[in-house]
Amino acid sequence: MAAAEVLKVEKLTEKLQETHIEEEGVSTEAGADAAAKKKKKNKKKKKNGPKTQTEPPTVPVSKIYTSLVYPIGELHDYVDDNLWRTTSEEKRAEEKLKEEDFNDVRRAAEVHRQVRAYAQKVIKPGMTMTEIAELIENGTRALVEEKGLEAGIGFPTGLSINHCAAHYTPNAGDKVVLQYDDVLKVDFGVHVNGRIVDSAFTMNFNPKFDTLVEAAREATYAGIKEAGIDVRLCDIGAAVHEVYDSYEIELDGKTYDIKPIRNLNGHTIEPYRIHGGKSIPIVRDSGDETKLEENEQLAIETFCSTGRGYVVEDGECSHYARSTESGFVPLRLARAKSLLATINKSFGSLPFCRRYLDRLGEEKYLMGLRNLVEAGVVTAYPPLVDTVGSYTAQLEHTILLRPTCKEIVSKGDDY
Repeated sequence: MAAAEVLKVEKLTEKLQETHIEEEGVSTEAGADAAAKKKKKNKKKKKNGPKTQTEPPTVPVSKIYTSLVYPIGELHDYVDDNLWRTTSEEKRAEEKLKEEDFNDVRRAAEVHRQVRAYAQKVIKPGMTMTEIAELIENGTRALVEEKGLEAGIGFPTGLSINHCAAHYTPNAGDKVVLQYDDVLKVDFGVHVNGRIVDSAFTMNFNPKFDTLVEAAREATYAGIKEAGIDVRLCDIGAAVHEVYDSYEIELDGKTYDIKPIRNLNGHTIEPYRIHGGKSIPIVRDSGDETKLEENEQLAIETFCSTGRGYVVEDGECSHYARSTESGFVPLRLARAKSLLATINKSFGSLPFCRRYLDRLGEEKYLMGLRNLVEAGVVTAYPPLVDTVGSYTAQLEHTILLRPTCKEIVSKGDDY
């Protein structure tokens, strides 16, 4: 081949190679653009679906139940004379009018279930009472999306141990540590728009206390089964007492009767009032023939003890609540006045504890708080204890006496 022809072929080859490189670049760029557009398109299509709960619990239940309709509790038909309510169209129509209130209670109940599920998993001997209280309260605040008096904690977290049956929560500086041989009552509440869910359970780590905890469970469910519209309070007490009469426990070679704590009761619940107008006895001889009524919300709770079955106030007070019946009371101490303003704004008539005042930034308030108690504006609720060396247990559920059926709103897979 002549030199001129060789040069011509080489130039043509170079030109073809350049063209191929340019086309490949265009193709690569086009491919990248197409991939980017596809990714963007796919990203747009992705929707924010319901979330799942974390550990520790931090996801509000409103982000899990995005319809904002919360799970219905366990339903039970009424019996005997009230069985007709189950299919009554008139009662169903009445029930629809209360659906918003019921949904608020169910939201609070779902918060309670999710928080306690985590608490039961992580509470162990060696933890301080303050650690336990804070893990429960932090979870409650997050899941209910705490917002002043619209939603939040229903009352201080009760963490009563052994012979202490109720009304103990740690104050600042509390050093009490949970032990393997302790019997711990965990009693906490959640509210939405003042509709409070009150539910409690007992934890034991030494299996020798299993029978005590079982007795509280069986007695509480006997009370729940008996409760209903037009049922007398004394009949509920008799049903509970009958169960406790059938239980005894052997501890360290000695046998004890398991007794109901006769001066502790269940109660009705009203908006922003944890203890409504009716007390529900857990003994047979109460003599109270008052009847439960349609649309009432109540806490069926029972306590039992290896001691005398009677509690008294003893120990440093942590629980308080503003009185709803005191009316206007002139206060002389400026500190008492300012503290009352904080209580009214933050808690209203909901119970509170000293740790909650600390959290709000209140300082040097004990004298003012004492003045409010002495004036009858605030009521103090000291710990309630049986005999030293005895053991107590508790189980509690919140019930709705709906027009058509009975709903155990706080029922869960755990209890």
